[in-house]
Amino acid sequence: MITVVSGVPRSGTSLMMQMLAAGGMELLTDGVRAADEDNLRGYFEWEPVKRLPRELELIAAAEGKAVKVVSALVWALPADREYRVIYMERPLEEVAASQAVMLGRRGAQAPALEGAALIAALRAHQHQVLAQLGQQAHIALCLVHYHRLLATPREEAQRIRDFLGLPLEVEAMAQQVEPSLHRQRRSE
Repeated sequence: MITVVSGVPRSGTSLMMQMLAAGGMELLTDGVRAADEDNLRGYFEWEPVKRLPRELELIAAAEGKAVKVVSALVWALPADREYRVIYMERPLEEVAASQAVMLGRRGAQAPALEGAALIAALRAHQHQVLAQLGQQAHIALCLVHYHRLLATPREEAQRIRDFLGLPLEVEAMAQQVEPSLHRQRRSE
Protein backbone atom coordinates (compact mmCIF):
# COMPACT_ATOMS: atom_id res chain seq x y z
CA MET A 1 0.00 0.00 0.00
CA ILE A 2 1.09 3.55 -0.75
CA THR A 3 -0.27 6.51 1.19
CA VAL A 4 -0.73 9.59 -0.95
CA VAL A 5 -1.36 13.04 0.48
CA SER A 6 -2.95 15.28 -2.12
CA GLY A 7 -4.91 18.47 -2.62
CA VAL A 8 -4.58 21.71 -4.50
CA PRO A 9 -1.44 23.69 -3.61
CA ARG A 10 -1.77 25.53 -0.26
CA SER A 11 -4.57 23.25 1.02
CA GLY A 12 -2.70 21.76 4.00
CA THR A 13 -0.81 18.87 2.43
CA SER A 14 2.43 19.77 4.21
CA LEU A 15 0.62 19.78 7.56
CA MET A 16 -0.78 16.33 6.83
CA MET A 17 2.66 14.99 5.91
CA GLN A 18 4.01 16.46 9.14
CA MET A 19 1.21 14.76 11.10
CA LEU A 20 1.88 11.38 9.48
CA ALA A 21 5.60 11.65 10.26
CA ALA A 22 4.88 12.55 13.89
CA GLY A 23 2.51 9.60 14.08
CA GLY A 24 5.32 7.25 13.10
CA MET A 25 4.83 6.84 9.37
CA GLU A 26 7.82 6.85 7.07
CA LEU A 27 7.69 9.59 4.44
CA LEU A 28 9.14 9.71 0.97
CA THR A 29 10.68 13.21 0.81
CA ASP A 30 13.95 14.67 -0.37
CA GLY A 31 14.30 18.02 1.43
CA VAL A 32 15.02 19.84 -1.83
CA ARG A 33 12.42 22.49 -1.05
CA ALA A 34 13.40 23.89 2.33
CA ALA A 35 11.12 25.46 4.91
CA ASP A 36 10.47 29.15 4.33
CA GLU A 37 8.18 31.95 5.40
CA ASP A 38 5.24 30.35 3.58
CA ASN A 39 5.72 26.90 5.13
CA LEU A 40 7.62 27.36 8.37
CA ARG A 41 7.81 23.62 9.07
CA GLY A 42 8.72 22.53 5.56
CA TYR A 43 7.08 21.23 2.42
CA PHE A 44 7.71 17.46 2.72
CA GLU A 45 7.98 17.05 -1.04
CA TRP A 46 9.68 14.48 -3.24
CA GLU A 47 10.88 16.17 -6.42
CA PRO A 48 10.82 13.04 -8.67
CA VAL A 49 7.02 12.78 -8.27
CA LYS A 50 6.76 15.56 -10.87
CA ARG A 51 7.96 13.02 -13.46
CA LEU A 52 5.26 10.49 -12.54
CA PRO A 53 3.18 10.94 -15.72
CA ARG A 54 6.25 9.96 -17.79
CA GLU A 55 7.89 7.51 -15.38
CA LEU A 56 5.19 5.44 -13.69
CA GLU A 57 7.71 3.12 -12.05
CA LEU A 58 8.87 5.97 -9.77
CA ILE A 59 5.93 5.39 -7.44
CA ALA A 60 7.42 2.05 -6.35
CA ALA A 61 9.77 4.02 -4.09
CA ALA A 62 6.74 5.04 -2.02
CA GLU A 63 5.65 1.50 -1.15
CA GLY A 64 4.82 1.38 2.57
CA LYS A 65 5.38 5.15 2.92
CA ALA A 66 3.51 8.42 2.52
CA VAL A 67 4.26 10.67 -0.43
CA LYS A 68 2.81 14.03 -1.42
CA VAL A 69 1.33 14.15 -4.92
CA VAL A 70 -0.20 17.47 -5.97
CA SER A 71 -3.78 17.17 -7.24
CA ALA A 72 -2.76 17.99 -10.81
CA LEU A 73 -0.68 14.77 -10.93
CA VAL A 74 -2.73 12.34 -8.87
CA TRP A 75 -4.43 11.03 -12.03
CA ALA A 76 -1.07 9.51 -13.04
CA LEU A 77 -0.97 6.98 -10.18
CA PRO A 78 -0.54 3.62 -11.91
CA ALA A 79 -3.38 1.16 -11.37
CA ASP A 80 -1.09 -1.75 -10.53
CA ARG A 81 -0.84 -0.69 -6.86
CA GLU A 82 -3.17 0.02 -3.94
CA TYR A 83 -3.37 3.58 -2.64
CA ARG A 84 -4.85 5.28 0.38
CA VAL A 85 -5.31 8.90 -0.67
CA ILE A 86 -5.73 11.58 1.98
CA TYR A 87 -7.13 14.56 0.11
CA MET A 88 -6.96 17.94 1.82
CA GLU A 89 -9.90 20.28 1.30
CA ARG A 90 -9.52 23.93 2.27
CA PRO A 91 -11.87 26.75 1.30
CA LEU A 92 -10.72 27.76 -2.15
CA GLU A 93 -10.88 31.47 -1.27
CA GLU A 94 -8.20 30.78 1.34
CA VAL A 95 -6.19 28.68 -1.09
CA ALA A 96 -6.23 31.50 -3.66
CA ALA A 97 -5.25 34.08 -1.01
CA SER A 98 -2.42 31.88 0.24
CA GLN A 99 -1.15 31.28 -3.28
CA ALA A 100 -1.21 35.03 -3.98
CA VAL A 101 0.76 35.83 -0.82
CA MET A 102 3.32 33.13 -1.58
CA LEU A 103 3.80 34.30 -5.18
CA GLY A 104 4.09 37.89 -4.01
CA ARG A 105 6.82 37.01 -1.50
CA ARG A 106 8.78 35.28 -4.23
CA GLY A 107 8.34 38.11 -6.71
CA ALA A 108 6.75 35.64 -9.10
CA GLN A 109 4.34 36.60 -11.81
CA ALA A 110 0.68 36.59 -10.82
CA PRO A 111 -1.34 33.66 -12.17
CA ALA A 112 -3.22 34.10 -15.44
CA LEU A 113 -6.48 33.86 -13.51
CA GLU A 114 -7.27 35.87 -10.41
CA GLY A 115 -10.16 36.39 -8.00
CA ALA A 116 -13.43 34.69 -8.85
CA ALA A 117 -12.04 33.21 -12.09
CA LEU A 118 -9.19 31.52 -10.22
CA ILE A 119 -11.54 30.17 -7.56
CA ALA A 120 -13.91 28.83 -10.23
CA ALA A 121 -11.00 27.12 -12.01
CA LEU A 122 -9.77 25.60 -8.74
CA ARG A 123 -13.30 24.41 -7.93
CA ALA A 124 -13.67 22.76 -11.36
CA HIS A 125 -10.25 21.14 -11.05
CA GLN A 126 -10.97 19.81 -7.57
CA HIS A 127 -14.37 18.46 -8.62
CA GLN A 128 -12.77 16.64 -11.55
CA VAL A 129 -9.95 15.20 -9.41
CA LEU A 130 -12.31 13.94 -6.68
CA ALA A 131 -14.69 12.42 -9.23
CA GLN A 132 -11.80 10.62 -10.90
CA LEU A 133 -10.35 9.35 -7.60
CA GLY A 134 -13.77 8.09 -6.53
CA GLN A 135 -14.03 5.92 -9.65
CA GLN A 136 -10.75 4.05 -9.17
CA ALA A 137 -11.01 0.58 -7.59
CA HIS A 138 -7.35 0.66 -6.51
CA ILE A 139 -7.79 3.94 -4.59
CA ALA A 140 -9.40 4.44 -1.19
CA LEU A 141 -10.16 8.10 -0.50
CA CYS A 142 -10.31 10.05 2.75
CA LEU A 143 -11.31 13.71 2.59
CA VAL A 144 -9.86 15.90 5.33
CA HIS A 145 -11.44 19.31 5.75
CA TYR A 146 -8.81 21.82 6.79
CA HIS A 147 -11.00 23.75 9.23
CA ARG A 148 -12.26 20.57 10.87
CA LEU A 149 -8.66 19.46 11.29
CA LEU A 150 -7.79 22.76 12.98
CA ALA A 151 -10.84 22.59 15.25
CA THR A 152 -10.63 18.91 16.24
CA PRO A 153 -7.10 17.65 15.54
CA ARG A 154 -7.30 14.60 17.80
CA GLU A 155 -10.55 13.35 16.27
CA GLU A 156 -9.25 13.90 12.76
CA ALA A 157 -5.93 12.19 13.58
CA GLN A 158 -7.89 9.19 14.90
CA ARG A 159 -10.02 9.13 11.74
CA ILE A 160 -6.88 9.20 9.57
CA ARG A 161 -5.28 6.40 11.60
CA ASP A 162 -8.44 4.31 11.22
CA PHE A 163 -8.55 5.01 7.48
CA LEU A 164 -4.94 3.93 7.01
CA GLY A 165 -5.27 0.94 9.34
CA LEU A 166 -1.86 1.65 10.83
CA PRO A 167 -0.78 1.94 14.48
CA LEU A 168 -0.03 5.64 14.25
CA GLU A 169 0.40 7.77 17.39
CA VAL A 170 -2.78 9.88 17.42
CA GLU A 171 -1.65 12.31 20.12
CA ALA A 172 1.65 13.03 18.37
CA MET A 173 -0.23 13.63 15.13
CA ALA A 174 -2.72 15.99 16.77
CA GLN A 175 0.06 17.99 18.43
CA GLN A 176 1.37 19.01 15.01
CA VAL A 177 -1.71 21.13 14.35
CA GLU A 178 -0.85 24.73 15.19
CA PRO A 179 -3.80 27.07 14.48
CA SER A 180 -1.55 30.15 14.63
CA LEU A 181 0.00 28.99 11.34
CA HIS A 182 -3.42 29.38 9.65
CA ARG A 183 -2.80 32.82 8.21
CA GLN A 184 -4.93 33.28 5.08
CA ARG A 185 -8.50 33.04 6.25
CA ARG A 186 -11.75 33.19 4.39
CA SER A 187 -13.31 36.63 4.64
CA GLU A 188 -16.51 36.44 6.64
